[in-house]
Amino acid sequence: MDGNLLVQAIAAALVLALYFLPAILADRRKRHDVLTLALFNACLGWTGFGWLLALYWSLQPNPPKNLAGQIVETRKIVRMRAFSSALLMRVQRRATARERSEK
Repeated sequence: MDGNLLVQAIAAALVLALYFLPAILADRRKRHDVLTLALFNACLGWTGFGWLLALYWSLQPNPPKNLAGQIVETRKIVRMRAFSSALLMRVQRRATARERSEK
């Protein structure tokens, strides 16, 4: 009887580990949103589709911590490049015009 109880306890632990595999993987991969993923896994993992979504989510790379700030920085860089290109074209046009007027 005690052996049967031990086998059932081990089986229950394995089933729980398999059920929470997406949350465990997310924790091991140091995801920033591991708590949200674990809650999603706990609530919707019983539907096979919810478990697959949680597994897919856990295998994705970490999102940027400051997405809004990163977007602002990217826009700033793009504006600076556009400004630099426009300035370079203007300088080249002036140099070409100056060369033509000197001839």
